[in-house]
Amino acid sequence: MKKIRSIEDVQNVASQAKHVLTLFSGGLDSSYLLEILKNSRAKVTAVAIDLGDDIEESKLKLITDHYGFDLKILDAKQEFVEHSLFSAIQAQALYLGDYPVSSSLSRPIIVKKAVELAQILGCDAIIHTANQSQNSLRRLNGAIERSGYQGFYGSPYEYSAISREEKAQTLFHSGLVGFKSRNVSGDSNLWCREFESGILDDPENFTLADSLFTWSRWQPEHHLEGDSIKIGFKQGYPVTLNDKPITLLELIAFINNHVGAYEIGHYVGFDHLDQDEKVLEVREAPAAMLLMKAYKLLETATLPTDVLKAKAWHNETWTQEAVEGRFGSLLQNASYAFIAHTAEHVSGSVLFKLSRGNAIPTSIVADNARYLRDRDNWEINVAHARSMRSVQLEPTSDKQHQVA
Repeated sequence: MKKIRSIEDVQNVASQAKHVLTLFSGGLDSSYLLEILKNSRAKVTAVAIDLGDDIEESKLKLITDHYGFDLKILDAKQEFVEHSLFSAIQAQALYLGDYPVSSSLSRPIIVKKAVELAQILGCDAIIHTANQSQNSLRRLNGAIERSGYQGFYGSPYEYSAISREEKAQTLFHSGLVGFKSRNVSGDSNLWCREFESGILDDPENFTLADSLFTWSRWQPEHHLEGDSIKIGFKQGYPVTLNDKPITLLELIAFINNHVGAYEIGHYVGFDHLDQDEKVLEVREAPAAMLLMKAYKLLETATLPTDVLKAKAWHNETWTQEAVEGRFGSLLQNASYAFIAHTAEHVSGSVLFKLSRGNAIPTSIVADNARYLRDRDNWEINVAHARSMRSVQLEPTSDKQHQVA
């Protein structure tokens, strides 16, 4: 068995391995893993995958230098957009129709980049820091398994449960300050910023602190002229902002920073663990919300209703395969083939009017649209066309008029 599941497993592997790769974010859990490895004989490289979270290299290097470990930062933003986000928009990737999925989309990219680096460096082990109450545990492990990586892999926190307070205290005594003030666990990328644990542990008693949010706070200085925004699509892909060409990477950043400034894009909901326990999560995702809303309007305006009904099933299948850590499975790929074919017929634009907490469509212009633009005139014309017939009466015989 090559799966790492406890601190003891990490220590045993590190005593034999020549080179260990850790997935590193600079957060409490990944920093505590470096603390566990500090006395190992193995060479340790911490890798941070940049998915648009504004990684501060100096802060990460401060931690890795503290332990004398190497730091690698790999830029995967464009790959994340092309591999995951285009398809997520088209598949309306919402968890049970509730909120945009995020880590389900990012984990396959993180693992792909980590495995590539591990093979280049000759690493004997890849260690991450997801725990039992995080779905990333099965998503990361599943992605590593499917990658064909032959070394040890897994998380020490699967079986070794340590409180956040204890981890922060240990790091403090090791000389790393600042972790004691962190009261939630966060995961963020250019698509979504999500939070869990800590002050969000108890669904019956939690507080949404303003400090959690970066994009979706009320920020009048970032509001748009006319409080409106127009998004254009061509064959299923977002291609214009206010009628000007733009890349999806640039478009997402613009929407997050400017549409989010109207307090748009907050979500509170539950995720399920592998035994169907439910955990509370809070997230902000203004661009995900607006882009999926615009796409939904255009595809509904364009596609036949029976196709939309079938697509709804494929949307859910594609999303659930991602949620369960099976990104790229045969079933998900088959569902996406259907979704991608329908996307070829989705082109047009949606204009939104923005106000506090709301993005209301005020114009939907779809190519090859099925919608009516003048219902009164349509009804008159249809009624006239359908009335161009005469009632055929059966001929009556004389006998029917005779009185018995």
